[in-house]
Amino acid sequence: MKAVMNNNLWQEYTAYRSQEVREKLLVQYLPLVKYVAGKMMFSLPTCVDYNDLLSAGVMGLIGALERFDPQQGVKFETFVLPRIKGAILDELRTLDWAPRSLRSKARMVERASERLEKGLGRSATSHEIANELDMGIEEYGGVLLEVSKASLLSLDGSRAEDNEQLTSMYDLLENKQSENPLRGMETVEMKGLLVEAIEGLNEQEKIVMALYYYEELTLKEIGQVLNITESRVSQIHSKALDSLKGVLQQEVLN
Repeated sequence: MKAVMNNNLWQEYTAYRSQEVREKLLVQYLPLVKYVAGKMMFSLPTCVDYNDLLSAGVMGLIGALERFDPQQGVKFETFVLPRIKGAILDELRTLDWAPRSLRSKARMVERASERLEKGLGRSATSHEIANELDMGIEEYGGVLLEVSKASLLSLDGSRAEDNEQLTSMYDLLENKQSENPLRGMETVEMKGLLVEAIEGLNEQEKIVMALYYYEELTLKEIGQVLNITESRVSQIHSKALDSLKGVLQQEVLN
C-alpha cells in the first residue's frame, strides 16, 4: 500500500476543483482502497464479492476527496482510510438482512468460543461453550440454529463433516469419480504459497506452528517444551497466523 501525497495536485484541486485533477487524485489513491478492501475481504465469507467492496471503497474515497482540506495539516491517508472502511462497512450492512439481535448472539458465541480456545489451548466443545454462556445444551443448540438461518450459503463455502474435515458444498454435489485437474493445480499452488509463507516466519514461530498443528500439542504443552508461558505461546501463535494470512492475502489479490 503506497500512496504519496502530491501537494501540487492538492493545491490545484483545492483552488479549481478540476475534474481532470480529481481523476488523477483518484488514480493515485486507488491503492488505498484496494488495500482496505483486500484486508477486510480476507475475513469475510466467500459469498461476498470483492468488487462490491472495491466499488463502495471508491465511493468513500470520492467523498473524502470532496471534504479534505490540506490546510488542516492532516495527511490525506490518515483522513481517508477510516472513510473508505466506513463506506465498505455501510455496503456490507446493506447486504445483511439478519436482525441486530441475531448478529449479537452470533458475536456472543464467537467470543465465548475464542475465550475458551485461548484458555484450553484447543477448540472448545459444544457443552463447554454452553457452560461458558451459562446456557443449557438445548438452549445453546437453539441459538446456533437461529444463527445458521441467517448465514449465507455458498457452494464455495466450507462446512465441517463428521470427521471434522472442512469441505465445500460443491464437494458434496460434484462427481467424486471424475478427475478435477483444476483442484489439483489449485492445491499444489496453495501448498507452495503456504510453504513460502511459513519459511518467512521466525524460528520460534515455526516451532510453535509445527508443535500445534503437526504434533497436536496444546498451548500449555508447547509452553512447557519451549520453557515459556502459555500466554506467550498464544501471542506467538496469533502473530504467526496473522503473518501467514497477510502473505497469502497479498498473493491471492495480486
